[in-house]
Amino acid sequence: MPLMLVDGSAYDRGRQQVRAAMAGQVRAATVGRVETARADGLFDAAAIAYLARQRAFHLHHDPNGMDELRGIADSFDLSFEDLFCHLHLGTLRDLKGGAVLVDGCSAWAVADGEDGPLVVKNRDFSGLHLGIQALVRHQGADIVTGGMICLGSLGSPGAYSSGINARGLALADTQVAVATHRIGWLRYFLMTRLLANCGTVAEALAMIHAAPHAGGGTLVMADAGGDIAAVELGAAQTIAAQAPHVIWRTNHFTSPALATDTLRPRGDVIADTSQDRFAYLGRVLPKARWGRKAAARLMATHPGDADGAAPLCQHDSQNGAQTISAIVYSCKVTQADFCEGNPCAGRWQTVGMTL
Repeated sequence: MPLMLVDGSAYDRGRQQVRAAMAGQVRAATVGRVETARADGLFDAAAIAYLARQRAFHLHHDPNGMDELRGIADSFDLSFEDLFCHLHLGTLRDLKGGAVLVDGCSAWAVADGEDGPLVVKNRDFSGLHLGIQALVRHQGADIVTGGMICLGSLGSPGAYSSGINARGLALADTQVAVATHRIGWLRYFLMTRLLANCGTVAEALAMIHAAPHAGGGTLVMADAGGDIAAVELGAAQTIAAQAPHVIWRTNHFTSPALATDTLRPRGDVIADTSQDRFAYLGRVLPKARWGRKAAARLMATHPGDADGAAPLCQHDSQNGAQTISAIVYSCKVTQADFCEGNPCAGRWQTVGMTL
């Protein structure tokens, strides 16, 4: 996958996403899912009212993020309203009691190692996004950190999955289905704004704690100075954990204050393995000094590869969820090692903030 380069205003960067050959795939993966959800009755009066309040919130607090989304909509000739709804599908399904996750992920960060601080993530998501993933370098006046590289999907804003900025702050998210939501920052907009505005973990945590959040999901982050943190984005409160060496998250809340808010749909390949993946990372990560190559090998792990190994690398399942990429961000040199598809295939490439 070549690195896309976009620059200018947030709207301009959204417009520059256009890939005419992929327009059908983008529609199927975004507004196509919204149309299916609408036919399933997900958009009742309560959902429509919630979305209206969320739009008002983000127009006030994140005009750049909304401009980028509007540029994306214009780029692919899609409905801005439907794209905004698409980003909230997980939230709306949570409010109906939860549904099978197609957005999972395992993420971790280390403070130091042979390659310095790292943020590492396997992206577990619908196979619909396998063909429209995008690794994009953003530059623009609103990105005060000097630029950022984001892994996401065409049809979605900036750091839809993870990213790193020119000051060495890297972050990655994991999905957590939760029982409680409110009006506040949606994680997909928040991540882009953190990379645009913050150069350190401390700055990112200050921004997170100062704002209300819609609820659901975690963030794992590290900076060039070696600070690391994991944040559980609850609607009632955000819980940040910091550690001296290593930290990790999968698809459930771990803090006592938020753990009971996690929804666990039955028969869900991602939710059903979240505890196992979390426990496995907790056994192996503290025992080694991690560099880029070792991190890549770990994310290719399947059950049976080692004693008690968990499915960090997930293959196609009945609900369409699978590991569609792996990424290792190196904070000191502001670069990313990226593997499209399952990391066990070993198709890695390295991209940096400068050409």
